[in-house]
Amino acid sequence: MANKVSVNLSGPAKTMLSTLYLKALDADFPRPILGDRFAKQAIDMLDFDWRELEITPKWAPLFTVRTAQYDRWVREFMAAHPECTVVHLGCGLDCRVFRIDPGPDVRWYDVDFPQVIALREQIYPTRPDYGLIATPATEPTWLQQIPADRPTLLIAEGISMYLTADDGIALLRRFVDRFGTGELQIDFFNWLAIKSQKTQSLVRTSGSTLHWAVNSPEDVLSQLPGIRLLAATTFFGADTYPATSKGMQALKRGIRVLPPVRKALQYHRYAFGPC
Repeated sequence: MANKVSVNLSGPAKTMLSTLYLKALDADFPRPILGDRFAKQAIDMLDFDWRELEITPKWAPLFTVRTAQYDRWVREFMAAHPECTVVHLGCGLDCRVFRIDPGPDVRWYDVDFPQVIALREQIYPTRPDYGLIATPATEPTWLQQIPADRPTLLIAEGISMYLTADDGIALLRRFVDRFGTGELQIDFFNWLAIKSQKTQSLVRTSGSTLHWAVNSPEDVLSQLPGIRLLAATTFFGADTYPATSKGMQALKRGIRVLPPVRKALQYHRYAFGPC
């Protein structure tokens, strides 16, 4: 494994390896959902035994459906606001900035733990108007590094459940107060997904703990005055879900009578300010 980048992560930071690996597997499917060739290039650069993750290709849609849905929403935001700022919080090793390839009037910031940002710097190139911020999400001052002169999007995929409810709401409130106009695009686990965390290999193998359960948009709207709901869906209701396999389609039919299971993975989109 000469010339490869070594990886030594634990806790929530380690979960990004599972999502990256499954996106790379998806890229080789006959009918990929995300088709992320950048993810394949990234895993080839890492010195890591992927068997440690205890995951198989069949679980890839759990992540690629979500990521593809948020890619759509990010593109919609940029189409409405050609001069904007995008803040990808908890970016991990996701290749969204390269997949989307934003235009010259978009500022983009990828934000994550210092050890994650250090890893990104070793495997991904830089690009114009692209910044990296090395910080825990809950550190209260990092938003001051980002100019507040444009509509600003917070995309936070796969991070809320690792925060406490108090920390999560405080983070979103700081973002709204700082930027004044823009969107919050963030996914959540409901109470069942949080309660069943010990059965989830991604959580178990990383040594993480899940905290914040959100059961409906009202749980967020009631605590963040000034935001409004633009869209809310679930894994099974996402625009990108129909691209899944016949087996996944059958699963949707099977859990129709089990609302807590059907709503376990939620994707929310909120606006704030005059946009």
